[in-house]
Amino acid sequence: MDLDAVRTFVAVAETGQFQQAAAALAVTQQAVSKRIAALEKGLAVRLFTRTPRGAQLTIDGQAFLPHARELLRVAERADASVRPGRRALRVDVLSRRVAPAVLLQDFYRAHPGVDLDVVTYVADVDGAIAAIEAGSIDATFHAVPAPARRLPDALRAAPVIDERHELLVGPRHPLAGAASVTPAQLAGHRIWMPGVVPGTEWSDYYIELAAAFGLTIDVLGPVFGYEAQLAELAGSAELATLVGERSRYLWPDSYDLRRIPVRDPAPIYPMSIIWRADNPHPELARLLAYLQARRTPPPAAGIWLPAWASAGDEPALVVDQVAVRRGDRGPGHLGDDDR
Repeated sequence: MDLDAVRTFVAVAETGQFQQAAAALAVTQQAVSKRIAALEKGLAVRLFTRTPRGAQLTIDGQAFLPHARELLRVAERADASVRPGRRALRVDVLSRRVAPAVLLQDFYRAHPGVDLDVVTYVADVDGAIAAIEAGSIDATFHAVPAPARRLPDALRAAPVIDERHELLVGPRHPLAGAASVTPAQLAGHRIWMPGVVPGTEWSDYYIELAAAFGLTIDVLGPVFGYEAQLAELAGSAELATLVGERSRYLWPDSYDLRRIPVRDPAPIYPMSIIWRADNPHPELARLLAYLQARRTPPPAAGIWLPAWASAGDEPALVVDQVAVRRGDRGPGHLGDDDR
């Protein structure tokens, strides 16, 4: 059904005059007559009777009027749902416990009027890129290895998170009393990280980390959820796991788990925000500006970066007058079962 014709019908019904309806719609009276004629033909009924005093609704016209108004209201709501700034900004944070979710919550605290739709896509960087391209989400956080993986031309990425690691252990673990640990000290200890899927960017990261420092990272076994893993860690003198510095986990006081910073060097898991360059959502530009202002690049000394993230700075990117820099995902792993 032609919405312009329906809108014209409502205008004539409300003004009672073809001429006044034409003025209200900024069209000619002839255009109004043609639209009404086409609508009557499509409905196979007469909607108006012309009288010396103007246009009067027929019985069929009276029956159609409330539905015509509802059609226009529905069309307006549908239009508003996809207008930039009218719908919520949909951002994928991978898991609600890890650094991207923490950072996005900080953004919301700074801008409480922003309408956010926070989602958790179970996907690696390739799946997330496909979701961005399809318009399923506005932005996502992932590690973006370069130059091995090039983004599609329509997409952009900017580094926003440089997540350090903490070792999470129970009170009986040999390293439980340490104020900090070095990667070299972790050699010979079993680092238990079930659920790391082979072929994903985080799997590639942990493989390179293990090779660099001679670590034993155990990714085998089913994922029963982070609560079960925390319970296992609390009762074990051998198991340990790595979590992101900003990841959020809660456990009973009786577990007495310890979060121990990994330093000298501090491994860094770099994450980027990824978005479409042609996305006009105004809140996206605000988010990018906030993330750029918040990020402090890691120092050149005392850290370890994977080879694909240590090639040096890339040129700044500009989106809607917002300058941003390129390439992050926080490891806060522990079985991301809270999506």
